[in-house]
Amino acid sequence: MKQSGMKPSDIKRITKIFKALSNENRLELFLEILKINEKSFETECAECFITDIMGTLSIGAPTVSHHMKELTNAGLVITERKGKFLTAKINDELIKELAEIFSTEKS
Repeated sequence: MKQSGMKPSDIKRITKIFKALSNENRLELFLEILKINEKSFETECAECFITDIMGTLSIGAPTVSHHMKELTNAGLVITERKGKFLTAKINDELIKELAEIFSTEKS
């Protein structure tokens, strides 16, 4: 793992990300958004409506709202209001950054 040169603020941020994903409902929600984003990417619209996801999960709207807030605060998901609907997409930049941090390649 490329850990040298990481600042304490980077460690705190990564800890926050993994804490957000450590809840099984949030992880399931994140993976569902990821799956929909991957399918949508082919149509150049890499976002999904949260209402579409809610039907696939066994948790209520207030709980989904709470978990979306946690994923957004961790930087994993980017949300946007479209009228009365909330859309979400994966923060690809953060995913690339995490991949770089955990890369096993030697520089």
